[in-house]
This record gives sequence, C-alpha cells and structure tokens, in this order.
Amino acid sequence: MIETGGSGRLWLLSGPHSSYALHVTERDELLHLHWGRRIALADAEALAADPLPAERPFESALDGHEEYPVEGGPRFVRPALSVRSREVRGTEWCFEEYETAADPATGHELRLHFHDSLHHLDLTLHYRMRPGCDVVERWTTATHVPNGHRAPLELLRADAATWTLPHRDGWRMSQLHGRWGAESRLLRGPLTPGERVIGSRRGHTGHQHLPWFALDAGDAGEEHGEVWTGALAWSGSWRIAVAALPDGRVQATGGAGHDDAGLVRLDPGASYTSPVFAALWSGGGFGAASRAWHAYQRDHVVPGGRQPRPVLYNSWEATGFDVGEAQQRELARRAAAMGVELFVVDDGWFGDRVSDRAGLGDWTPNPDRFPNGLKPLSDEVHALGMQFGLWVEPEMVNPDSDLYRAHPDWVQHHPGRRSTEYRHQLVLNLARTDVREHLAERLDALLHSAPVDYLKWDFNRCFTDPGWPGERYPERLWTAHVEGLYELVDRLRAAHPGLAVESCSGGGGRVDLGILARTDQVWTSDNTDPLDRLHIQHGFSQLHPARVMAAWVTDSPSPMLNHRRSSLRFRFVSAMAGVLGVGGDLLDWSAEERAEAASWVALYKTIRPVVQQGDLYRLRPPDGGGLSAVQYVHGADTVVLAWLPAQAFGAPVPPLRLRGLDRDAAYRDVTTGVVQRGAVLAERGLRTTLAGDLDAAVFHLRRL
Repeated sequence: MIETGGSGRLWLLSGPHSSYALHVTERDELLHLHWGRRIALADAEALAADPLPAERPFESALDGHEEYPVEGGPRFVRPALSVRSREVRGTEWCFEEYETAADPATGHELRLHFHDSLHHLDLTLHYRMRPGCDVVERWTTATHVPNGHRAPLELLRADAATWTLPHRDGWRMSQLHGRWGAESRLLRGPLTPGERVIGSRRGHTGHQHLPWFALDAGDAGEEHGEVWTGALAWSGSWRIAVAALPDGRVQATGGAGHDDAGLVRLDPGASYTSPVFAALWSGGGFGAASRAWHAYQRDHVVPGGRQPRPVLYNSWEATGFDVGEAQQRELARRAAAMGVELFVVDDGWFGDRVSDRAGLGDWTPNPDRFPNGLKPLSDEVHALGMQFGLWVEPEMVNPDSDLYRAHPDWVQHHPGRRSTEYRHQLVLNLARTDVREHLAERLDALLHSAPVDYLKWDFNRCFTDPGWPGERYPERLWTAHVEGLYELVDRLRAAHPGLAVESCSGGGGRVDLGILARTDQVWTSDNTDPLDRLHIQHGFSQLHPARVMAAWVTDSPSPMLNHRRSSLRFRFVSAMAGVLGVGGDLLDWSAEERAEAASWVALYKTIRPVVQQGDLYRLRPPDGGGLSAVQYVHGADTVVLAWLPAQAFGAPVPPLRLRGLDRDAAYRDVTTGVVQRGAVLAERGLRTTLAGDLDAAVFHLRRL
C-alpha cells in the first residue's frame, strides 16, 4: 500500500508489518523519515514536521537524512549518484512530479521524478512493494534528455538505493563472506565508525561476499529483536558501503560496479536503469527476516518458485572428462533405479573436450563419444522416467577451440597486452551483439537436438582483462556483459518454456537475486563435504530459501577438499536441507549402498514439499561441533533435520525445542506413530537419540 500526504510531497509505503516513509521539502530536498514498525500516515506527517538538525561546523545537516544523496552541494557522505560531463561534475536537482501505480500481480509502485537542468539529466527513483510482503524494492533510472547538444554524460555511479536506519546506541552488522569451497559463511560483529565496504571487482557476484547485509542494534536474536536487511539483485561487479556516521545514524548504499570502473556513457536520449536493491525490516529477529526473504523469493523472484525441484544425478564425479555414451547410459539406469528424476551429463560431452585445455565454445557433441549425437542418450533417459540435462559454460572459450580460432576478437582483452588464462580459458564479451547472437543460435540448436530439459550454466573464471577494442567507452563492459547474460538466458527460456537452468560459478560464485530471477536453483558450493556444507547452508539460509539451494550426496571420503569419511546417512541428511542431488560414482557404489540411497531418495520425496516450501527455523547453528538442527513448517507438516558431528565425553544430546507449532495441537511422528503435544515439543523439546560421531536423523511430524 502507498499513501500520499504532505500536500503531495510525502509518501508512506506499508506492508503487513512495516512502513517506509519519505518526503520532499520545499527546497527539493528528498529526506528519509521512517523505516521500521508499521505507522500511520499521520505519524509520517508528524515526522516530516521535525526540522533538520541545526548546522554545525564541518558537518552537513543533510548527511544521514537524505533518501538518495548525490555528489555535490552540502554533503559529505558517500554519494549514490556521480555524474560527469566535459564541463562539470556533480548533481543539482529539482523535484518535478510523482506517480503511483498499482497492479494485482506486481504490487504498488511509486516513482519520483527529478531533473538536473545543467546536465539535462532526468532521474527517477522507483519504489515497489509486492502484495502481502514487507520487502521494499528500489531502483533508479537516469536519462540524458536530448537538448540540441551531442556531448554525452558519464555516469560514474548510479546506485540503486541508499537505506537509512534510525538512531540506536550501537549497531551490529551481519554479512556472508568466504572463498571458493567455503562460501556463505556468516560473520556478525560490531559496526564501528566509518565505512565497511563489501563487493566484487571480478565481473560476477563472487565467492568472497554475497550482496547482502543485516543490521541490528546488537540485541537481536534468532527469534526476537529488530533487524534491517538488504540484498542487491545483480550478478556482476557490485558494491555495498555501510557507513556508521558521526551522529549515530547508519546508511547503506549499493549498486552495480566498483569504484574505479566507470558505469555507462549516456548519449542524448539514452537511459540507464540500475539493478534492484531490495530490503526489509523485521521485528522477529534474524529468523523472521530469513522467512520473509524466502517467501519473497519463492513468490516474486524465482521462476515457478512454488513448483518442486526434482532430485537430480550429476555425472561429474563418476566420469570427469572421460565421458562416453555407454557409461552414461549405465549411470542413468542406476540413477533411475534409485528414484532420481533428472539426469545431468556434466563437462566433457562436447567438442574436443578431453581435458580443461580444449573445446569450450564448441557446443556440439563429440562425434567419437556420441556418434549419433545426444538424442539416443536423451531418449533413453526420458524412457527411464527422468528429465535430461547438460553442463554448459557459454560465456567462456578455450584458445584451443574452433570458436576462438574463428573469432579471437570476441574475447575480452586489452590491445597490446597479454591475455590472462585461468583454467586455460578466456571470457567471451557478452556485451557484443554478435557474440550473443552466436550463443543464442548455438544453444537453441542444442536444446532442440536432444531434447534437453535442464542446463547447468557454469562460469569458472573472473574478469581479468576487461577490454573491448573498438568500443568508445569500454568501461561499460562491466555492466553490459551482465545485461547480455540476462538477455541470453531470458531469450532461451522464452523460446523453451519448459527449460530449467541452474546458476553455477565454480560453486557459489554467482548467487544473487538478479540471477535467481532467471534460474531455478543455484549450485551452492563445489565443496560437497557434508559437515562443511552445514556451515555453508547455515549462512546461505540467512537470505535464500531451500527451494533454490542445490545440495549433492557425493563419494566418501569427500573427494574435493578434506577427504573426510562419513556415512551415507550423514551425507543424505545434510543434502536433504535443500534441493537433493546425487553426484557420486554410482558405478563404484555397491548394491547395498544403492539400495540405501534409494530409501533416502524416497524419504526426501515425502518431505520435499515441506523443505522446499516451508518456513525455516534454525534451531541450533552448526557451531562448536555439537548438535545442530533446522526445522521446516508447511501447513500441518513439520520436518526436522538434525546432525551430531561429535559427541564429546559421552555427554547426552539435548532435546530440540521446536518452533512454529500449534501449542494446543497434537503431532504424530509419520514414521513411528508416536504422538506428542505441541507445547511439549516447544518447551521440553524433541528427543533425537543421536549419538557418536557424524550421526544424523530426519523427523517428520504431522498435526492431528
């Protein structure tokens, strides 16, 4: 809901539990009023009546109060907008008008229009609230208005939004950090005076930081306290700067690009639209904030977010690059017998791809390995009752490939400089129309040929040579490549409505709301060790739902990083916290192991609606080696996944106090038939009987 007051210069956006208020003063200053617990329009008007603080030496009365600070004028905070022409830099705007729009599907939108007459720049600030949701979506559109002159404008930065938080005695910041194989680790600590900047300079979202933050006054817990949290919907280089200002206020500013990259050059008549920066306030702690984020993504971001994701099998660990039709057929038969629903052939099926040194870019089946193409294998997979999927990496090319030999100019490179090869590959420039056209044609033919139901879309190296010879403003490659990626995926999905896509980037290197608006799930990490995954999945769940979190059961000892040995039980229960997959070498699994795996797959299918669509409660985090557990509640069903990494000194394992239950109802264990009261499960807790090292269990309760 959007209400207008203050003689048409004040706006109040309200969701089920929260409100967001702002107004434009008579001097065309756009000021922030409120973001937090729901208030009335009269309350917002009372806040607008308060004057700004008095001027003080060396300080600005606007700093910490402006809704979208720009470069120039009496401001010293980090600007969200930085504009440069040949003569002048900075912005001086005037307010022109506002618009509101309502749509039953997309929600309510507010558009505020400003104009800078010197730059001939129109700036529109967009605000949108989805139905039944507390998430505020914000983005910015900048347009260079034709004025009879041909001189372009350079947008050095045009951030999506600046978020202003209220006064508190102290602030604590939560962020998700990591590296390859150790993504999405939660860090929570005091926000000290100054700025904390997180981001990526790599051309993709990055393994090092997820574009997300959470702020609280230091007193919030998992299920209590106020939390302010935001997430950027962008899959390229990005930056979020969180500033603790001298007066005790906090502002978070974020958008596409990094500081010295430049953004875009606007000729007269051209426009730039930033990515969305979404944020929400929760009065129910970090858990309620996560549940609000999860529902928002399932309902308004992820395509078909309320549809279940299938159990998949991926052939990488079984075959590596040594892919062949006969062996893939046998893997498919074994996977189908286990109850798998989607069979994915990983790297090695195309071109001269016998190692990572050749073949990328040549997206046709290797004739020696698939003499009749992929259709015979695809037909058999479908006959076994499974969907068929392929691994691709369309944005990359090996120098040893037919594509590179034909079009060496299609890769990102700086003239006169050596090209950097990571994994023996280079990055294609998707900002170029001819590159996108070629990839669209090649991938469309591939999807028709087999047919193919699913693409695992990988991106295995960062930008290192972001040059674009012949382009007059090569800096725009940083954003135009990502926009080209979005266009390509959107185009393929429109032409193939049944196609599902998984976003992968060496694991979790491209996970954000922007790519999730175009894909069905993401590959969380290349690290499939089930104990490490508990920590990765705990951080991932702060923002993203189980419905998009791909998790595999692979071989033991864990082949990727630490060679830890664990049981099939522990591996399956760890992976059942998301979208279950199997990635082990089924040709090496015994009949007993395959039979046990089939029983776990069957169990997962019974709890899948609860895990993928339910409200998540993090009962005990995976800290210190003791018991950890998560709970999902969906309708009358509750599922608890519990893990015990180690039992120290034979200490008894504590019961799990469940949340989100009807205290006055009774709940039956679907497996054992034991009935317990909701209040007992909430107060005394659920006894798990876990013991020893690397033990795990699944509990499925149903309200009577």
